[in-house]
Amino acid sequence: MFMNKCAVVTGATRGIGRAIALKFGTMGLNVVASYRSNHEEAEKLKAELESMGVQVALVCGDVSKDADAKNLIETAKSTFGTIDVLVNNAGITKDGLILRMKEEDFDQVIDVNLKGTFNCLKHVTPVMVKQRGGKIINVSSVVGITGNAGQVNYSASKAGIIGMTKSLAKELGGRGINVNAVAPGYISTDMTSVLTDNVKEKIQDNIPLKRLGQPKDVAEVVAFLASSASDYVTGQVINIDGGMVM
Repeated sequence: MFMNKCAVVTGATRGIGRAIALKFGTMGLNVVASYRSNHEEAEKLKAELESMGVQVALVCGDVSKDADAKNLIETAKSTFGTIDVLVNNAGITKDGLILRMKEEDFDQVIDVNLKGTFNCLKHVTPVMVKQRGGKIINVSSVVGITGNAGQVNYSASKAGIIGMTKSLAKELGGRGINVNAVAPGYISTDMTSVLTDNVKEKIQDNIPLKRLGQPKDVAEVVAFLASSASDYVTGQVINIDGGMVM
């Protein structure tokens, strides 16, 4: 189904991004894995993907910088000749109540999460328009829908991603390009590992499915959006949260 096709995944070396990259590997997609600093984890991911029989390109860079995002897309195109799927997953948190939130904490989260997504969208669009096809999946969050105390910066960045998703879906739909977003809830990753067991129990009590999600739960939905099964789905935001937000 995906023979000789290429997927670009940002923030691919850990958590949700890693699970998505590995899922793509099982589907036969060649993967361009973008990461910011962890070379060791990047090489481990590459080896695991190559063991599945797919080709892999690693690109180190900071997608919040336009030149790095441009290099990522150009590397993918020159390596594989096509970019069939883009997953904008790279993201950070700098949580804190607004009374104590530093300007740089706001700026860094907006730069990586929102501007980084914009940069990749900007540079992949000409490629997919020329191909007259492609799947773009942006990773937002349920807090981009509901908001969350102590996460003004993160919530703003993730809400912005939803706005960009819907706008770009309208811009590119006539070119055969699908643009969707996923909004994970509480997923067991490095970002949630700092929570105490007591806090996690309280969170689970408010989730109808009574558990935190796993990265693979997100990867499965992203895989659907990357496949031909979603050809008539665009401009949508799919919550992956165990029913927490309805």
